[in-house]
Amino acid sequence: MKAMALAKVGPITSGMMPLQELNVPLPIPGESEVLIRVSACGVCHTELDIIEGRTSPLFLPLIPGHQVVGFIESAGKEAHKFHPGTRVGAAWFHAACGSCIYCKSGKENLCRDFAATGRDCNGGYAEYMTAPEESLFTIPDFFSDAQAAPLLCAGAIGYRSLILSDIKNGGNLGLMGFGTSARLVLAMARKKFPQTQVFVFARKADQQALAVKNGAAWAGAPDELSPQKLNAIIETTPAWGPVIDALKNLLPGGRLIINAISKDEADKKRLMELDYAAHLWMEKEIKTVANVTREDVRQCLALAAAHSIALPVQEYPLDQANQAILDLKQGKISGAKVLRIA
Repeated sequence: MKAMALAKVGPITSGMMPLQELNVPLPIPGESEVLIRVSACGVCHTELDIIEGRTSPLFLPLIPGHQVVGFIESAGKEAHKFHPGTRVGAAWFHAACGSCIYCKSGKENLCRDFAATGRDCNGGYAEYMTAPEESLFTIPDFFSDAQAAPLLCAGAIGYRSLILSDIKNGGNLGLMGFGTSARLVLAMARKKFPQTQVFVFARKADQQALAVKNGAAWAGAPDELSPQKLNAIIETTPAWGPVIDALKNLLPGGRLIINAISKDEADKKRLMELDYAAHLWMEKEIKTVANVTREDVRQCLALAAAHSIALPVQEYPLDQANQAILDLKQGKISGAKVLRIA
């Protein structure tokens, strides 16, 4: 089968294309696994972190991709949940131990043995992949394959961030950064909390304009003060500076949710600006988001289907995965990036 694989970790530039097109053997599902014929796979910012080494892949060469939509091709002898031909989605969650206090309480995202699709095992930048049947999700009929793919991570991690923000209907919510996840949070927040105003902080003027067009009450630069103080802010950037900028916009008792798998060490000097009285005093909180649970994915898909939430997508053939990754890094916002596999 054809796959785009990462053989060496390194920076992504227009002159350095990190993924190689390979012909590899068809994977064989384990006893409780299924073989998926991949039709679409979203391109996520976490792929940048894996390729450039900010979160380390378990092995190389690695097939990335964790926003996977496809069809059941075959199953191991202990896998009975899905019939062949069923459309399913695979997300960042691949497996966990199942027996620790976190797994038993529905917080498998915090399990010490958490394994991620496309980082700790091969993912969806390929014609086929395998996955445990318990880690797969039925895709609502409303969505095309390409529309569903970004919901499996950008949407699900955004949904988890929204819940962790503890925002109440009628409160003021901030979004720091306006990539795919933040765009989905804006749409979900407007439906789930219709009286809540959303304020967007984005670097580029076209991002700010898009935010207002899609229902934000205000949009400005990351270092600006919002017109009103905010109950919660979800911060989605890879940099430290926006963390400092966000804290100054919070109300007393406000909560900052950091939704990023890593932060740029080169930007760490911005932390020297942290001032206790200005940024943290008055019981402000900082909370990080770690991975997603399976329930996050299910709830996100249900909410998006109930309210017809789907972003425009920009599709690329599998062999143009490098271009999709580069476009993502350069912040081009024509649509959520999705590889069309079949």
